[in-house]
Amino acid sequence: MGRVASINRKTKETTIAMTLCLDGSGSSDISTGIGFFDHMLEGFSRHGFFDLDCHIDGDLQVDGHHTVEDAGIVLGEAIRQALGDKRGISRYGSCILPMDDCLILCAIDLSGRPYFRFDGTFPVERIGGLDTELIREFFYAVSYSGGMNLHLKLLDGSNAHHMAEAMFKAFAKALDQAVSLDPRVVDVLSTKGSL
Repeated sequence: MGRVASINRKTKETTIAMTLCLDGSGSSDISTGIGFFDHMLEGFSRHGFFDLDCHIDGDLQVDGHHTVEDAGIVLGEAIRQALGDKRGISRYGSCILPMDDCLILCAIDLSGRPYFRFDGTFPVERIGGLDTELIREFFYAVSYSGGMNLHLKLLDGSNAHHMAEAMFKAFAKALDQAVSLDPRVVDVLSTKGSL
């Protein structure tokens, strides 16, 4: 079956049903009500080889904030649950990913201690139906809900679509590396004996 988590979360602002398999093939079934955000989550799934089903009914009549932020909260929780006790995982992952004019650095430590650093400015306020400021909010929510140290840095780029897409792909590649099982790791990769 692999490392899988299914989460249902309902608030006054969003209803979310998400299933994540860390040991997947990159298949996805995404419906958030925000087309560009769907595209980003599909890219995350495909490039990280994660199977992801994500269906969100959010208060888009207000704006996209609750939908995107809550998706990040639930994804972080799903990653944390699917990892279980983290026995045998590589723990660290990083990727420097080029996409056309863009170059993105992403580094992850699945330490259980949340920390988030985002360094990048988008040249436009919206990409399709997604407010670009929500991209930072999404990754912040993932990092804190998932208990991970996450750094995302725009090294170069000018096209907002490429910038966002490269961020989601770099995150996927770094996370795939961090959750991968390393036969050399006995128990967990920590001198403390737990993550």
